[in-house]
Amino acid sequence: MITSTSNLQVKQLLQLQKKAKERNAQKVFVVEGPKMALEVPGEQLVQTYVSERFFEKNPIFFGEDRPVTVLSDRVFESVSDTRTPQGVLCIVRQYHYEAEELLGKHLAGTAGAPLIVALENLQDPGNLGTIVRTAEGAGVTGILLSQDCVDLYNPKVIRSTMGAIYRMPFYYADDFRQELRILQGKGVRLFAAHLEGSIPYDEETYCGSSGFLIGNESQGLTGETAALADARIRIPMCGRVESLNAAVAASVLMYEANRQRRKSTGKAGRG
Repeated sequence: MITSTSNLQVKQLLQLQKKAKERNAQKVFVVEGPKMALEVPGEQLVQTYVSERFFEKNPIFFGEDRPVTVLSDRVFESVSDTRTPQGVLCIVRQYHYEAEELLGKHLAGTAGAPLIVALENLQDPGNLGTIVRTAEGAGVTGILLSQDCVDLYNPKVIRSTMGAIYRMPFYYADDFRQELRILQGKGVRLFAAHLEGSIPYDEETYCGSSGFLIGNESQGLTGETAALADARIRIPMCGRVESLNAAVAASVLMYEANRQRRKSTGKAGRG
């Protein structure tokens, strides 16, 4: 059992929790909690750590074929990114997708048109994590991100994905707008969620190859990106509310596409 915060493994964990540069250098990220730990695909798992208290209560929680490193409760609390640690964290290998994979052709059982969410300069970790989680539930085939979006492997993002990080393809574009043009060249119709949108979101059709453009929480989409859209759509607001939270707006749009596609095909699922 590791009992000192000066231990090299403990210091490494702290660096991985706090610094994107260190996560990217080692090509790993950290997940916390029993549920997230149990869902880690075997080929992605690097190492599992548990607190002394957790180990005493659950000595074979992961089975005998999955070794764990035990940390004293005090040490575990020092490396946890949460206020109330659940006693389990794992180091996991990062995922690396190609832009082409956002179209969903690699997904087993995919039999429909791509549905992509493109995020420009999204900054809130909770928003990004919620979008990733909802995207999986709504049947999105991939997420495109601009380079200035928050790090997808930020611990707060990871927690908010509730495991969807293991399954949702994503790609950080060096040239975000150029990638959007490439998608259009492949038949993807782009819809910008925009305050100046002239079309209510539920009056458009998303059964074909579609992509939703979602902008920064406070400033929305840049003019240059919005100008690339094939259509600008809006979510009608009542009262004095001007707009929805980015994650909520994205969720509304993703599930409208999901509704239309289920109605069209008579079944749920990706695309």
